[in-house]
Amino acid sequence: MTTKTKYIFVTGGVVSSLGKGIASASIGRLLESQGYKISIIKCDPYINVDPGTMNPYQHGEVYVTNDGAETDLDLGHYERFTSLTTTKLNNITTGQIYFSIISKERRGDFLGGTVQVIPHITDAIKERIRLVPKEQNCDIVIVEIGGTVGDIEGLPFLESIRQMRLEESTEDIINIHLTLIPYIKSAGEIKTKPTQHSVGKLREIGIQPDILLCRTEKHLNKSLKQKISLFCNVNETSVIEAMDAKDIYEIPILYKKQNLDEIIVNLLHLASKRSNLTEWEDTVHKALSPSKKVTIAVAGKYIELQDAYKSIYESLRHGGIANDCRLEIKKVDAEDIENGNLGELFKGVSGILVPGGFGTRGIEGKIEAVRYARENKIPLLGICLGMQAAVIEFSRNVCKLQGAASTEFTPETPYPVICLLEEQRKVEDLGGTMRLGSYACHLKKGTKSREAYGSSEISERHRHRYEFHNGYRLKMEENGLIIAGISPEGTLVEIIEIENHPWFVACQFHPEFKSKPNKPHPLFKDFISASIKVQENNINTHS
Repeated sequence: MTTKTKYIFVTGGVVSSLGKGIASASIGRLLESQGYKISIIKCDPYINVDPGTMNPYQHGEVYVTNDGAETDLDLGHYERFTSLTTTKLNNITTGQIYFSIISKERRGDFLGGTVQVIPHITDAIKERIRLVPKEQNCDIVIVEIGGTVGDIEGLPFLESIRQMRLEESTEDIINIHLTLIPYIKSAGEIKTKPTQHSVGKLREIGIQPDILLCRTEKHLNKSLKQKISLFCNVNETSVIEAMDAKDIYEIPILYKKQNLDEIIVNLLHLASKRSNLTEWEDTVHKALSPSKKVTIAVAGKYIELQDAYKSIYESLRHGGIANDCRLEIKKVDAEDIENGNLGELFKGVSGILVPGGFGTRGIEGKIEAVRYARENKIPLLGICLGMQAAVIEFSRNVCKLQGAASTEFTPETPYPVICLLEEQRKVEDLGGTMRLGSYACHLKKGTKSREAYGSSEISERHRHRYEFHNGYRLKMEENGLIIAGISPEGTLVEIIEIENHPWFVACQFHPEFKSKPNKPHPLFKDFISASIKVQENNINTHS
């Protein structure tokens, strides 16, 4: 530990979606390679308390922490790139801050005083930021401010970090600004003006960047860096080129080549240590030069949205890296599956993943995808709703329970093989009321799940309301369903498998939240391995 916590504030300008989350995670990776313990916070300006009730079309994936917080997907980047295990403290939203302040006002905590954005909201933001090093015992806290400089909803966060730099020692805080340097193809020119305007906007509110990360598709020559340095009042050595990379996991290495970690530790007056990125570099090398290829289908309802299944796509890639294999991911819309022609939709596929989700749209397509995988001996990994779809499919087509369904979709089903637990029946509010966070699970000996994990006891993260109905357990086991994972008290079914299949595993939890490129999740690793074997042995007959 350093004697005093250091802070790095990361802002973005010009346009959104430049990759502040990946930039923050890459900086975290570099500082960890220097031997420092880091934490990363995402500050989201939206008024929702958390993204738990937000539509995937607007927000993308909801990332779940061990302690059950529903958070922004950037926390997934933070965990995948670093050794950090995030908690509810690592995501701050405007909604959380205002909810806290209004609750205090209603209780009379402000003694009748006028409650204002400054100082009450900004003080609350600063208090939340400073709570992280107290609770997580870290040397450096990286704070990513969501949105783009100039957004009205982000102003309280920007004002808060301006105040923090005034309140803390100038040696303990730096500001990093991620910006865009566009290339105008018709003119054949790289333009720095948008970056100048973005930094100018920051300086208007009292924030001077110490480092610029310049997103660009063309290399920045010395004269361009000098120009950016002059007009943005940043040292030329601190103008860092952030070129588009072949693989996102390559970004820490590209930053390292420009000595970004050395620049940061010098600005923070920290001791520079011998950096060790060897393991990370080896992982990236494997990712960029695999010797095999396999095609995996993801049968979901948000397949046109890259961010809706972000952790799943990344975890599949991790499984590929572990198997020296490049993945071709075939995105299959669950609603298209309902229209039939599965042979064409899954042509050339060696593994099928059925992800989670909510609502009735596409559910019958997911059930059909499971049936196709089961009957054609294609490796299947079902996750959350994917497991529930597997249970329903098995009940209908193997156990002959016609009309079997989940009460989420068919409340009057004669065979409610998936249903609400008693404690969930009384829930009225939607936000933060599901079964959330890490729960223990016991794995049955002799199962593929036990073999994959190499352990009898595991802990995984959950996000769901509906569960396997134990009243149908015996019937299903008699027909060849294997209860491979169960809660310690024996009441909740966590993993199912089926007999006489190359690899058919479906879990109620979300394994994708615990996978890293250099430490792939066991289920994804084994799923890809089984898919490769099916491909190599040519035992699937659907293509």
